[in-house]
Amino acid sequence: MKVEQISEHIWSVRSWLMIPFRVWVVVEADGVTLVDAGMPFIAKGILTFVEELGAGPLKRIVLTHGHSDHVGAIQKIMEKNPVPLFAHRIELPYMQGEQLYPRRKKLERNVQAGLAQPLAETEEGGLAAIGGLRPFLTPGHSPGHVVYYHEQDQVLLAGDLFTSKKGKLHRPMPMFTADMAEALKSSQIVRELRPVHLEVCHGKPVKNPAEQLDAYLADTSAALSIPTSTWQSS
Repeated sequence: MKVEQISEHIWSVRSWLMIPFRVWVVVEADGVTLVDAGMPFIAKGILTFVEELGAGPLKRIVLTHGHSDHVGAIQKIMEKNPVPLFAHRIELPYMQGEQLYPRRKKLERNVQAGLAQPLAETEEGGLAAIGGLRPFLTPGHSPGHVVYYHEQDQVLLAGDLFTSKKGKLHRPMPMFTADMAEALKSSQIVRELRPVHLEVCHGKPVKNPAEQLDAYLADTSAALSIPTSTWQSS
């Protein structure tokens, strides 16, 4: 496990199982928020790091989505720290095994039913801030995929909205992505937010991703033969 501070309030925790994956520790006024929970074997390392950080207790876990490589350490973490767990309401039935993830053949009971609660929604229909993070619904990789933007640090924690190669935006893994055209449409959140630093679960950070977005959309559409009309914003 490798820990790296990526901004004033955010640390990246990286480990490996076949491929590298990341989760993120965010320092809040009241303690610490964990974004995603990786694989089961990383639980002890996360808890040890939070304790050594000395920024207060773990207060909550928020999920980008419910695939197994993003939720694996939840059970072990909650045995030690029974904190609230949040995901988008759309994602809950998929990750709890009540609905079949698109393009999957079996139900995935990745999180115990009732353990997670939905992210709060605003009167306007968006998602309410949670700690120092602003969540945004970005479906495509999974039905209820969410990214989290830290406004003060200008960092976007993008989960599996993208992967990256050599510091460049790259498409999420097609075999695990429910709707690539919808994922492309969701990727335009970086044009709206214009973060200076973007983190992905599988890959290295990307600087100023909005500057790469047009090339990313064109290259991915061409590589996967996705019509432009299916992902362009109306």
